[in-house]
Amino acid sequence: MRRNDDWISELHYKEYIKPKLQKNDFYWENGKIVLTETYHERRGVCCGNGCKHCPFFPPHIKMNQRLREDNS
Repeated sequence: MRRNDDWISELHYKEYIKPKLQKNDFYWENGKIVLTETYHERRGVCCGNGCKHCPFFPPHIKMNQRLREDNS
């Protein structure tokens, strides 16, 4: 049985439970938002959209969870 106020639960999740972008998660470049590597690592999976700072290997493969290894 579906409740009539399920939209309230969805709105509560979207606005208060789901983590929001923080200052170090993005920057603006030529009028577009660029998400940082820190944000992607915290997100945990690749979105597959060809992001500039994709920390996953191989990069740009949707739902990939394997982080690239730095050779530092």
